[in-house]
Amino acid sequence: MANWTSIVEPLKCRFQHTVLRWRHRYERQFDGETWRFVVLSWVGCIGMPAYYVIWTYWFPQHFDSLLLRLIGAALCLPAPWAARLLSGRLRSTYLFIGVTYVLPFQFVFLYLMNHGSEIWGQSLLIALIVLFHFPFLFALASFATGAVVAGVLFAVVGDAAVLTSEALLSHLPVYAFTIIVISTAKVGRRVLANEKLAGMAQGLATVSHELRTPLVSVDANVRGISRRLSGPDKPSAADLHEMREAMARIQHEVRHMNHMVDLFLLSARAVRDQLEADEEVSMQAVVESVIRRYPFTAQAQRDAVRVDIRTDFTFAGKHELSVVILLNLLRNALKALQRAGKGRIRIVVDGRRDTPRLLFIDTGCGIAAPQLPLIFKRFYSYPPNSGSGIGLALCKEIIDAWRASIRCVSREWAYTIFVLEFPGQPARLQANPN
Repeated sequence: MANWTSIVEPLKCRFQHTVLRWRHRYERQFDGETWRFVVLSWVGCIGMPAYYVIWTYWFPQHFDSLLLRLIGAALCLPAPWAARLLSGRLRSTYLFIGVTYVLPFQFVFLYLMNHGSEIWGQSLLIALIVLFHFPFLFALASFATGAVVAGVLFAVVGDAAVLTSEALLSHLPVYAFTIIVISTAKVGRRVLANEKLAGMAQGLATVSHELRTPLVSVDANVRGISRRLSGPDKPSAADLHEMREAMARIQHEVRHMNHMVDLFLLSARAVRDQLEADEEVSMQAVVESVIRRYPFTAQAQRDAVRVDIRTDFTFAGKHELSVVILLNLLRNALKALQRAGKGRIRIVVDGRRDTPRLLFIDTGCGIAAPQLPLIFKRFYSYPPNSGSGIGLALCKEIIDAWRASIRCVSREWAYTIFVLEFPGQPARLQANPN
């Protein structure tokens, strides 16, 4: 058995790599519709003569036609070279004729000639599934054309009474349902793809907005240093002092950009990974980590944040995701202080209660009452265009996954309080002696 596996596995891997290379080569060469027909043509060139043998000699059917199948195979044969042989409208015409003949015309005609037998009823259903993976209007036009031509030809060479028989008519609702379901699913996939693109655009816009300001600051400081150094005289003591301050500002902006990149990556990881709690986390450790990691613009901004550890507590969660939550809250609070031009921030860890909680309080610009119910909605930001609108929504999503709660109380131009409450833990850590 081991020897057999050692032989089969390399062959399997080689086959998979060959198929992937072939697929990538043709996907780069063709548009979506032509690529689908190329795949269909390879299947058709082999399948049409093969199934003539199957339905004629192995499992004989009432009617089959070698001529019809050879015409179909001949139509499929040029498809892999269509990009080089044909162009523009000529290639589109060839594509429509080839798909219409191979799928709706041939399958409908053979279905009718076999009086709607079970095998051909199922074969026609598969043909419709394949056909309506092409663009809807293209597939609908192809199906209508192929079905009408097949019906007319059958009325000439077959028994026209079969067209109105109960066996055939009873299949029509199934085929109609199949077309509707496939088309609806394609619309859903298209909507999902558009939502992904919109999300990517929103994310890129947010990254651009957040990083452009520090880059402008870095550029301005570098130009200032260059002017000082390019002068004819040696820099004075005052010049050196200003250059040192400029270097400090550059260092801060670089730290800020690194912080924003880390925050975006953590948020992306939180969306991608499982959010369920699988760690025992100390709230004090999370708060200290956030204060240590946040790139405050100056000591005055750091001094505006006060941490009050009344009693530490542990909760079921994930440390890194807890950091994401508090970083978002701290960043929003500092923005509120900046907009108001005043205020302070207080972070209270209170584990003495039956329901341990964290209070995040700022006395900045506050939140207007009409906006308060909307702040946890995804893509909602206030003021408009002030951010991506995913920070608080992500915080609530994580908190809900941990069976905890987050709520906000605010008064405009007075204060904002975020209350995070966690399920009680049997063991409490001791109160901070400080």
